[in-house]
Amino acid sequence: MKKVILSILVAGSLLATSCKKEKEAASDAKTTTENVVKETEDAAKKVVEETKETVTEAAGEVQSALEGITIPEFKNPKITEFLKTYSEYAKEYLSANGDVAKITKLSAKGAELSKQGQALSGALDAESAPKYAKVMQAIMSKMAPAAK
Repeated sequence: MKKVILSILVAGSLLATSCKKEKEAASDAKTTTENVVKETEDAAKKVVEETKETVTEAAGEVQSALEGITIPEFKNPKITEFLKTYSEYAKEYLSANGDVAKITKLSAKGAELSKQGQALSGALDAESAPKYAKVMQAIMSKMAPAAK
């Protein structure tokens, strides 16, 4: 009888020990899988960002200070620089968020940029004029809600 009870206890302890190892193995496999998924997602995000940058550079476009607006390449680099400067002004204007003191301070810069824009727009060729107008319209549409 002692042998039977002893055998049952040994078999029970073996089963209990092996179940713990299986649970640990399953837990390790789950952790490893989660880590691989996270690393894959991070790598995919990095590839997408690099692809966007490459496409933008290949298209000859420059990212503006305002999100969602890209500045195409112009034959005259002064136009590209002006549009970048104007988008930075627009971002500052939007960040003023109705603060009268900040907007008043920015009004002088806006007037100066307006004069520069008029001078540059008069010197645009037939190919550049529509691109310039499109970018200016996009910037103005971003600024319109803040002007109210």
